Amino acid sequence: MLSRITAFIKSQGAIPAIQLAHAGRKASTFRPWSGNGEVAREDGGWETVAPSAIRFAQNYPLPVELSSSEIAKVVHSFQEGARRALKAGFQVLEIHAAHGYLVHEFLSPYSNHRTDEYGGSLQNRMRFLLEVTDAIRQVMPAELPLLVRISASDWIEGGLTIEESVEIGRALKEHGVDLVDVSSGGNVEKVKIPVAPGYQVPFAEAIRQQADIATGAVGLITEATQANQIVSQHQADMVFLARELLRDPHWPLRAARELSQDVTWPKQYERAKL
Repeated sequence: MLSRITAFIKSQGAIPAIQLAHAGRKASTFRPWSGNGEVAREDGGWETVAPSAIRFAQNYPLPVELSSSEIAKVVHSFQEGARRALKAGFQVLEIHAAHGYLVHEFLSPYSNHRTDEYGGSLQNRMRFLLEVTDAIRQVMPAELPLLVRISASDWIEGGLTIEESVEIGRALKEHGVDLVDVSSGGNVEKVKIPVAPGYQVPFAEAIRQQADIATGAVGLITEATQANQIVSQHQADMVFLARELLRDPHWPLRAARELSQDVTWPKQYERAKL
């Protein structure tokens, strides 16, 4: 069924992309609009897994620590997910390694208390991400882009830092990643984040400059001129929009007009172009 969606996206002159993720210790919880916290087993909840048996929050499930053999199975599952995505016609794949989900849980010393080859040093903590990256790259055509979304900072002492994220960016480039999609937070409950327009752009800029890898900027980017400035001033190579597109699905068309750029409109909307 996904191939119907990718075919339509391509027919409109766009590129279909998909994000591959594992929720880790944040799984088996309610959708934001349905409730909060853990879904009970009798209501369809399930056993969650993580690098260490540490809850995200008191009302979240207590995860089971993954064994080395179970980690290998998850890596294989990411690879199989990539195979299915490519078969369905997606042309860009992104590994979700941010926002407190499984891969981020391994990267952060705040949630990863392991003492084996997947814990401790940054080299060990990024091992899982690099194994997932390698597994996916093995089944991807070389010309198709592979992206990784990371949380560059946990915004708390004892968590993941921007300095470590620069090192992660360097490693990802060596393993065939084309762009790092730079967000932050999500792994620590109730942490104070200084949210403001473009507040995460400096993280994307630091990784771009110091790790020599293309980056995408995210986070309260809502205006066309703001997005254009980020790219034109080489703070990032791309700007990613999410919530703003929920507020205004036609944002790209409006932005093109504001920036005096002639872009192709969907055929169904061409009557309204002039």
